[in-house]
Amino acid sequence: MLSWVAMERIYEREVLPDAKLRQQAGARPLRAQGNHLTEGELLAKLRSFGIEIDQAWLERECERALSAQEIAGPLMSTNRQGQESDWIWICVASLWRRWLPEQPSFEELDDKMQAGYERLESSGAVEACRIWLEAWNDVVRLLDKAGIESIEEFDERFRGTQSLFNWIQDLEAELWNASLKDRQFLTARIVVCEEGLRRFPSDDELLTENRRRALAESYFELGESDKAEALYQNWLKADPGWGWGWIGWSDGYRFTRAERQNLKRCERILQEGLSMVDVRDRPDLAERLADLCEEQGRNDEAQQYRRQARTTTATTETTLDVRSDGKVLRQKANIKFGGAGLPLSELSNLAASLRGTSAHAPVTRTKIGRNEPCLCGSGKKFKKCCGRGVGTV
Repeated sequence: MLSWVAMERIYEREVLPDAKLRQQAGARPLRAQGNHLTEGELLAKLRSFGIEIDQAWLERECERALSAQEIAGPLMSTNRQGQESDWIWICVASLWRRWLPEQPSFEELDDKMQAGYERLESSGAVEACRIWLEAWNDVVRLLDKAGIESIEEFDERFRGTQSLFNWIQDLEAELWNASLKDRQFLTARIVVCEEGLRRFPSDDELLTENRRRALAESYFELGESDKAEALYQNWLKADPGWGWGWIGWSDGYRFTRAERQNLKRCERILQEGLSMVDVRDRPDLAERLADLCEEQGRNDEAQQYRRQARTTTATTETTLDVRSDGKVLRQKANIKFGGAGLPLSELSNLAASLRGTSAHAPVTRTKIGRNEPCLCGSGKKFKKCCGRGVGTV
């Protein structure tokens, strides 16, 4: 269920411009109307509904609440009409903004997120990120206030126009775009990524991996390659199978200013990653090496890596026979190879990979939401990457 501010935004954008929908939905007051009322008029409006509050009362309520909705809800009796309920929320939200402007709320956060998207369309990443960094500060304060420790928990309570899960990825991406015009945004990006990694260490794995790459990428761009090196060494020591970690590390020596390029170092990192028996996204590593060789005129080597990328693509489906007491009797893995099949040289890698496959849970296929991160590892939303032209699921 969406928050009231998100539903109000849908009403403003979808219903109000459409006469037919407007007639079906009926009129409803909006927060914009509350902005034109004085504090006295807002309090009088509440008194007309039998509700008496003052600033001291609202301050006490705000100590526990994250939104005006959480405060307004208990003030609404079951027999109130729709507009009365709307007005109670509007009055509380308006008074919160005036009396406690330093206290962030979900309503204000939602507004800042949306204002950033609008500014992104009209003025570009720099202006959008100025707003979004304020929004990020609000997120951090709200997390601390409620003791929330995961993005999922935050979104369950927020239920805004945007989810924190999607928005934080857009923030990290646009901070990079903004840094192309103003390098101070690289430092801001580092702060956001480090804070995200510290606060959400066990959240979505792909989100964490992409945030790590964004953090190291920012250090590389600032010329602090020693910090980026140390980060990748620690991450890949803990998880040597992180294919896109090897790619991200190598990219720091390839996609950078000419004076910082080190293609030999880039190639060594990719080859080390490709040598890992259980490395994930092996075809992507091979393709990266092929591109690197091709750029240097080593076309024969490039073709070898491309063949390796095509022939090592495989999909695995695992089925289990399980007794009624939950004991696994047998596990069967069916592997389908793309391209020309699996070269004999890759059999050892395949065997090792299968030995590392969990025997306790079947591999399942999941539908990817269009606003979820693309599984290719690009860091983009699915709808903006591999999901272009694909219908919603």
